[in-house]
Amino acid sequence: MRIETLLVDTVDGLALEGDLALPASPIGAVAVAHPHPQFGGDRHSPVVDAVFRSLAADGFAALRIDFRGVGRSEGSYGDGVDERMDVAAALDAVSAFAPDGPLVAVGYSFGALVSLQVADPRMAAWVAIAPPLGTLTAPPLAASDHRPKLVLAPAHDQFTSPGTMRELTADWANTTVEVVEMADHFLGGRLGPVALDVVAFVNRLVEP
Repeated sequence: MRIETLLVDTVDGLALEGDLALPASPIGAVAVAHPHPQFGGDRHSPVVDAVFRSLAADGFAALRIDFRGVGRSEGSYGDGVDERMDVAAALDAVSAFAPDGPLVAVGYSFGALVSLQVADPRMAAWVAIAPPLGTLTAPPLAASDHRPKLVLAPAHDQFTSPGTMRELTADWANTTVEVVEMADHFLGGRLGPVALDVVAFVNRLVEP
């Protein structure tokens, strides 16, 4: 497996910096989105890094990008709206490396909220890690989509408790909420179990 830095172009003309991890024969493709850029979030976030590397080690082409305005990515913060184009661009770019396998959007915190607002027709599923759903005024686009969604809810999340997470997703289509025990929003000490949960879910999407 190799990891290379590359640029991803958005539909509004920005170049975003990212890392691509490419196994020899990818069985699927995943784009991983990072936490809030205005609070220090970038593609090297420990949660993003753990999930990104675990997916690649399991055979998936994995791409993580810095949102617009972060690091060397062009543009400026778009309040979670313009960043949807960033996730869409990452999905489009990584899909080329495994066109016959499942394409999945994975996001952590702010990145989860943004990813849930993107519904590329080629996608197989979403994974939302500690999404602060309580900050939304309306359900995200993915809520009414029939494709599977995994929501990982830290047991002691400071922003949206597991109970609230279940209430807010009760009417979502094809959605599973799993509690990450002994974890708060930042998932310190629980990166391994979280990465394993994500890998297991994405693996179930691969055709036998």
